[in-house]
Amino acid sequence: MSADTGRRAAFRRKQNVFRWVVVTLCMLFFAAPMLGMLEFTLQGAGGNGHTLDTWRHLADFGKVTSDYPVLQEGFVASVQLAVLTVVLMLLLLVPTMTWVRLRLPGMSRLMEFICLLPLTVPAIVLVVGLTPVYSWVNYFLGAQTLWLAFAYVVLVLPYAYRSLDAGLRAIDVRTLSEAARSLGASWVTVMWRIVLPNLRTAVLSASFLSVALVLGEFTIASLFSRNNLQTAMFQLGQSDAKISVAVGFACLVFAFVVLFAMSFVGGTPGARPRLRRGGKEKKS
Repeated sequence: MSADTGRRAAFRRKQNVFRWVVVTLCMLFFAAPMLGMLEFTLQGAGGNGHTLDTWRHLADFGKVTSDYPVLQEGFVASVQLAVLTVVLMLLLLVPTMTWVRLRLPGMSRLMEFICLLPLTVPAIVLVVGLTPVYSWVNYFLGAQTLWLAFAYVVLVLPYAYRSLDAGLRAIDVRTLSEAARSLGASWVTVMWRIVLPNLRTAVLSASFLSVALVLGEFTIASLFSRNNLQTAMFQLGQSDAKISVAVGFACLVFAFVVLFAMSFVGGTPGARPRLRRGGKEKKS
């Protein structure tokens, strides 16, 4: 018995060492280019010494707005696109996936195929297919960058679907919804008060992946001649490379911070909700 315990302890120690080695290699893989970006932004004039002039310039929002209006326009457009894309994605996927799981389980494979299909379509081909669609979008809604959200919803479908599907598989949606309906809750109440709270971590994961993809998307915006953060950085890089690289570095740091914070927000323990008559929650 002691020999088995010793072998298990040795195996766990080896497993922990292997995990730390993998984590360290991954951190070096991601940190090396970021350190290179940071070092480039700190270089002084003529490559002599280091200075914080680039970051001081970037921190002066008024000066950045006046000196680089294209950057401000691209940043605002990307933020709007990220918000609209997340809202449209959640409104489309959460009710549809819940309904398929409850009423049409035989259609789950077809829905999975449709949602994962954009992974197999290159962005350039997607633009060709969306061109006639956007001719009508431009006619009815205008040629604003904001309407690229319709195309971005298609791009984020595979990643959002996987996150939400994992969340739905982790809970018994049928039992929860039938219990709520038997207590008088409407379908809107079931979705808002029962399904969404139980899918909190999955929704956060899908939303973060969608925001990360929107903030980093370049091909579709460039080919449709729209200005978002990535196209603005590309244009800015032709005139001021240091500011462009500094903005890219700040975006990467922001993405890592949000990912780190999401691991705490999504897993916050709380009181388990209990249903009472009328579909309202009662904390135990």
